[in-house]
Amino acid sequence: MNRFRLFLPLAIALTLGVLAGCSDAPEPAEVQDATSTPTDSPGDTQAPVAPEGTLEGQPEADAAIDAGVQPTLRILIPTNIASGRYLPRSDSPIEAQRELAIAFARAIGMRPELVVLDKFAQLVPALVEDRGDILVANLTVTPERQQLIDFSVPLTHVREQLIVAATNDAIRKAADLDGKRVMAPRESSFWATLSRLQKRHPGMQLVSRPEGMLDEDVLDLVANGEVDAVVRDSNVAQMYLAYRDDIKVAFNLGGPRPIAWGVSKNRPELRAELNRWLHIEHLAGETSSAGRVGDLDQIRERRTLRVLMRNNGASYFIYRGQLMGFEYEMAREFADAHGLRLQVIVPPSHADMFTWLKQGRGDLAVGFLEPRDSIRAQGIAFSRPYNYALRHIVVNSDGDIDSPDDMIGRTVVTRPSSGYWESVEDLLEQGHWFELEAAAEDTEVEELLGRVAAGEIDATVADQHLLDLELARDTPVREVITLEEKREHAVAMLAGNTQLLKAVNDFIKKNHRGLVYNILYKKYFKNPRSIKRFTRERIAVERDGRLSPWDDIVRRYANEYGFDWRLLIAQMYQESQFDPKASSFAGAKGLMQVMPRTAESLGIKDLENPEKGILAGVKYLDWVRHRFSADLPVGERIWFSLAAYNAGVGHVQDARRLARQKGLDPDSWFDNTEKAMLLLSKEKYASKARYGYVRGSEPVNYVRNIRERFLAYADVTPVPQRSSALPAQDNGKIAAQ
Repeated sequence: MNRFRLFLPLAIALTLGVLAGCSDAPEPAEVQDATSTPTDSPGDTQAPVAPEGTLEGQPEADAAIDAGVQPTLRILIPTNIASGRYLPRSDSPIEAQRELAIAFARAIGMRPELVVLDKFAQLVPALVEDRGDILVANLTVTPERQQLIDFSVPLTHVREQLIVAATNDAIRKAADLDGKRVMAPRESSFWATLSRLQKRHPGMQLVSRPEGMLDEDVLDLVANGEVDAVVRDSNVAQMYLAYRDDIKVAFNLGGPRPIAWGVSKNRPELRAELNRWLHIEHLAGETSSAGRVGDLDQIRERRTLRVLMRNNGASYFIYRGQLMGFEYEMAREFADAHGLRLQVIVPPSHADMFTWLKQGRGDLAVGFLEPRDSIRAQGIAFSRPYNYALRHIVVNSDGDIDSPDDMIGRTVVTRPSSGYWESVEDLLEQGHWFELEAAAEDTEVEELLGRVAAGEIDATVADQHLLDLELARDTPVREVITLEEKREHAVAMLAGNTQLLKAVNDFIKKNHRGLVYNILYKKYFKNPRSIKRFTRERIAVERDGRLSPWDDIVRRYANEYGFDWRLLIAQMYQESQFDPKASSFAGAKGLMQVMPRTAESLGIKDLENPEKGILAGVKYLDWVRHRFSADLPVGERIWFSLAAYNAGVGHVQDARRLARQKGLDPDSWFDNTEKAMLLLSKEKYASKARYGYVRGSEPVNYVRNIRERFLAYADVTPVPQRSSALPAQDNGKIAAQ
């Protein structure tokens, strides 16, 4: 047990004064009715203050850990978020915030407790009265609320939208509201907006929404003409419009407004920790939204190919900061051939591969997948084979299993979702006498082979190319039973994507056993020297989370300035490939390629010194970040900052203005402002930009390459931990993210 890590959340709880009972809370979170007094109210008992220093000599912490006590994070939410039965869709943005809040509590080692309030108007007072620790309610940041509570960094930005019946063409602008009935909760920001509107249009009738009325009932009133209009935030309106055709958006009531979570004003440490986590979660969570189901023409429209694959030595791994793997490189070749960007998405387990494909989380799935009828029946299609391999029962080469007869009474361990499981069941039906045991679905074959080599299990199953990997590493394993025929491996996709299937089949037909294929296959499966080299570096990353020789320095400054250290490592690789003596034709130097004049303005010299070069880059990125409004969504601000690090703040601001003119979202980088950045390399647009011409492809590719590498790093390294779970004070660096 890592007792130090257990102490971190305990320190949070002792600071908050919300130490609670044992950790056997119901899943997904304990729900407390806030209409009665909380049983663990801080007003009932005075929580002890955690002493400073390390875990040694901390009797309160030790006693709490030994007693099995887990601290509680109280999450104030309205009833419609607390209970799924009130939500029209499971992919609701409100439901997503609930799940995100629960994830935050667990990420910092605390037990999530949902404190449910029936009335929206009770939420802010409950936070002020310390009946909860954070407030989660798709809450708009308003000046009135900021006087009472603090807010996290924005989760998103929304517009207030007027919703009318689908058949109502009489309301198109604010002036049309004269004589019309508009309903809103009296204590909401909607009511405040409509009250201001009513001063300009006195004929508008403002109707208070009855307490306890559900959203669906209110929308029914609008659809039936009993009420002329209601107001909803755009993210919630979009959710309803996805399945209701009896309502529509008439117009927006003003510009974008930030949505954030509430935190008590006397909890700056909690707010800083929440901001840090939201920043990291939004970055690492940027894989791809579920529900994007489309054939090759839709994929070309978004210009990104999403490929599901697992992080292992055969498919996809990191070597000295570089993304590698046989299937990764083949997928990249396919994407390049079609002018697409490659985005790798790593499902949490092998069993999730086909589920995620059906949910639209990826376009293709690879992983030396065996086409099976049971998978095809789920609406999955397979390409023509790109690999053929014998399948073996594998045992320890130094053990006492020398023949199939020696397998009697032994145990074979493999994943139930794999084709291996069916192969072993076929062997058992043929009269072989051994046991079949299930491995966890997130277990890789190489891990099972390692357990065989260590004598922890009797045997497992592996195809020839995976066995070749282990033999090249001198792993003491060998086959004891070989199945009669070679097995096919193919690419999986949704059955209806006929264009994509044809494109993949054409690519395989052209490249299978061709020059590129053969070079890559030998590189990853037949060259003992390269295999051993890849293995050493890859296992080191997965064992201790190290990504570069400079991780310790980067972690220190990442904590100080409120960045994800893995993002900084990804940026460092992009800048210098980890070479502290790197220099550019323009004169930039060091690991982070900072110009000497810039470094001097930051008080730093000798950029080739790794520590100083890293500090200069982090300080400059922090300076750039603060050139952008803190109201930018937490998942966007860093991408704008990286683009400005590469191209300059002025060019990025020009791109934002151009994006707005082109009807793109100036607060979103990917697929929006980056498109405008590309236009600034054209005379037509550069001549009208304040900062003129810029080769837009450079910052666009720079940011995309860093994000791709960062997401890969996030797959193989743990969530960053601070040296202290909550900083001593909010110095503005983290809270301003």
